[in-house]
Amino acid sequence: MDKKQIIGWKEWISLPALDIPAIKAKIDTGARTSALHVFKLERFSNNGKEMVNFQIHPLQKRSDVIVTSEAEIVDMRIVRDSGGHEEERLFINTPVLLKDKQWDIEISLTSRENMLFRMLLGRTALVQGQLCVDSSLTYTTGKYSRDTYNGNS
Repeated sequence: MDKKQIIGWKEWISLPALDIPAIKAKIDTGARTSALHVFKLERFSNNGKEMVNFQIHPLQKRSDVIVTSEAEIVDMRIVRDSGGHEEERLFINTPVLLKDKQWDIEISLTSRENMLFRMLLGRTALVQGQLCVDSSLTYTTGKYSRDTYNGNS
């Protein structure tokens, strides 16, 4: 346990390779994989690699803030959500940054428009990042600055 960082059930994280400096994530030990809310998803090929371009509203209730990103597709799989519904999703690999700790995670891309969190950090990512969740805690690494997204749209 001495190597593991204790975090809360919700935290602000960054996805630097996707140009997302701050997104609120639910730390979900019940979910195997991580999931990111995206829209306007478009697949394309670049030098023989399958890629995806997508847009993100990183802040809940802020449709004026839009981040456009692209990444290499690493897989496409069927995912079952907490309601038992199955959906075929694209998966990407990207670094995640939580305070001063960074590691690569796999993320499925899906619509989370009606969900409370734009991002779920699943248990596979927690194991890779050597994190433990204390469900009585929130935002153990601090909150984002209101200036983070000023002027981005």
